[in-house]
Amino acid sequence: MYAVINDRSRQFSVRPGDEILCDLGLDEASGTEAAVGATVTFSDVQLISNEGSVQIGSPFIAGAKVLGEVVGHERGDKVIAFRFKRRKNVRRKRGHRQDYVRVKISKIQA
Repeated sequence: MYAVINDRSRQFSVRPGDEILCDLGLDEASGTEAAVGATVTFSDVQLISNEGSVQIGSPFIAGAKVLGEVVGHERGDKVIAFRFKRRKNVRRKRGHRQDYVRVKISKIQA
């Protein structure tokens, strides 16, 4: 059994037991980061496949959700944005590291 979920701007193909890196989001209820061990619900499920039977949403499947548990917080690789104009002495170097939340998928509910 697997599902395709939509998390903000990215799509993931997940199975129970998989770990994914989601964009760091704030918990709407408390306004803080998701704590380790907290339960996360993905309600934007686009596809569910279960032993040959496939459900496809348009755009999402009503009533379907994927449950996961926050395992930890991580930071991505450093990305360098470098601007340069030749012969003008213009150089701008900026670095960025994205914050992520590692989520372990526990259950797919159709």
